Amino acid sequence: MQSQGSSSRLTGFVRRSRISSLMLSMLAMMSTIYVAGRLWQDAENRVYLIKEMDRRTGQGHPAISVDDTWKIIACKDQKKKLLALETELATAREEGFVAKYTPNMNGTYHKRRAFLVVGIATEISHKKNRDAIRRSWMPTGAALRKMEEDRGIIIRFFVGKRAHHQGNTTDPAIGEENAKTNDFIILDDYIEDSGELPRKTKSFFVQAADSWDAEFYAKVNDDVFVNLDGLVSTLRTYQREPRVYVGCMKSGEVFTEQSQKWYEPEWWRFGDGKSYFRHAAGQMFVLSRAVAQFVSINKAFLLTYAHDDVTIGSWMIGLDVKHADEAKFCCSSWSPGAICATV
Repeated sequence: MQSQGSSSRLTGFVRRSRISSLMLSMLAMMSTIYVAGRLWQDAENRVYLIKEMDRRTGQGHPAISVDDTWKIIACKDQKKKLLALETELATAREEGFVAKYTPNMNGTYHKRRAFLVVGIATEISHKKNRDAIRRSWMPTGAALRKMEEDRGIIIRFFVGKRAHHQGNTTDPAIGEENAKTNDFIILDDYIEDSGELPRKTKSFFVQAADSWDAEFYAKVNDDVFVNLDGLVSTLRTYQREPRVYVGCMKSGEVFTEQSQKWYEPEWWRFGDGKSYFRHAAGQMFVLSRAVAQFVSINKAFLLTYAHDDVTIGSWMIGLDVKHADEAKFCCSSWSPGAICATV
């Protein structure tokens, strides 16, 4: 009896062992398949990542950092978004302007897009000049906003701040005027009383390039009347130029005597000939997007001279920029086909 009981228990133990072994084998097989699948997927991803790194750098990499991995994984989505934006830009160019806003990666908007940003250099006391411009070639109120929406053309007067012992502030008269017209750019880093027009012009291009992603940025004096349609039509002919500097190109004598009206303190930089290089006249000139962005990025290192036209021209000398000499931009006297005139 004891022998039979022992035999039964042994048989049951063997059966249970076989079932346990079978289950373990099945689990091991499933684990092997899962791990093999993950390894295969990881291998495919790794091959793709290495190929991407080879394509981008031209050399193999035995290992890829975590940061590079995230960047490359995002490439496919970025490429799709870039293609969509290029299509949008091509369509917008055919219509004469580009979309109003630039989307961030998270879907928000930060920099307004436009075809042209026109900055009118003015002084706090020049209200009569500003009113004359508003009555002539610059739309106001709803018409100004409609032009921005429909044509992608932004027009603003730009002026600096007042120095104050508690911090630089907007001049009260300008603040009151802007509350009614809403057509000013208040320059954050320029004090209006300093009288340094080259620095003021640089500040405008920096702030405009940081605020709007435009095809072109124009600087105009507040004693110049502009044929806006003619200006837009002319600039459209330069849309396919990657970098362009448009204006009425000139040169001239460098004045070395402090008593002279157009005295240049940095005259010694211009050599023994004492003649300015070719540059656009200061009444009106235009920079394309890439050139304005260059100014914005390198603002801390760009030297300013006594005059803003010479200053801008000096920055262009060392750059691969097309100098577009447009007689239409010669504002000193009105002539057939001209798009500006000084009054």
